[in-house]
Amino acid sequence: MTARPQDPDELAYNVFAKACPSRCTLENVTGRWGGLTLGALSEGSLRFNELRRRVDGVSEKMLSQTLHALERDGLVHREAQPTNPPRVDYELTPLGREVARRLLALIACVEGAMDEVLASRERYDATRGAR
Repeated sequence: MTARPQDPDELAYNVFAKACPSRCTLENVTGRWGGLTLGALSEGSLRFNELRRRVDGVSEKMLSQTLHALERDGLVHREAQPTNPPRVDYELTPLGREVARRLLALIACVEGAMDEVLASRERYDATRGAR
């Protein structure tokens, strides 16, 4: 027996509804830094600076904001060690691992299609002019 997609009207939450709280979580997960942070943490627990190096291009401020949002949504666990200097580790929660697993499948799909994407961009730019 195969699972049928649920009718959106039957769901407790509906991301397409403007006021639904799931929309904010989806934005946190699929935003540039959220998706990359979840993907990096899927490899295991990382300290802040390790994570910043892994997510090339993210500023300290943006990574901090991203981690706070993902922690608030229950996707990331922050563990502060009472050492001198303080040590803080970040890791995915079980929910975070499930979301990251699905996100990594999307990432693999996009990376696998890049030759086609780049060819499409080239055709588009040739006919409509690069912007």
